[in-house]
Amino acid sequence: MYHYRSVKIESDPNWGPEVHMAVKKKKARQKPFWERGYKGHAYWLGKQKLGKVTLVAHAQYDWDAAGKRGRSDTLERARAAVEFAVAMADKQLSLFD
Repeated sequence: MYHYRSVKIESDPNWGPEVHMAVKKKKARQKPFWERGYKGHAYWLGKQKLGKVTLVAHAQYDWDAAGKRGRSDTLERARAAVEFAVAMADKQLSLFD
């Protein structure tokens, strides 16, 4: 994707006061986001599902992310646990690669 940026060139009289140059846009880094669902939430990065939180019973939430599972008493804690598990899985190197 290209956009144009105007640049003034003072040293060359043939170009005039402004020249439009094509500059390639930098791709924005994708940011993970939460998607709400019926009795659960999912954590996505683009089209890749990173984790999920499911309502099991009244005030009981199961979470699953990056090969780890757990149970929490509030939705906020379950979502924080999923985000933490994903962040730690991203930073840890695999042992046998």
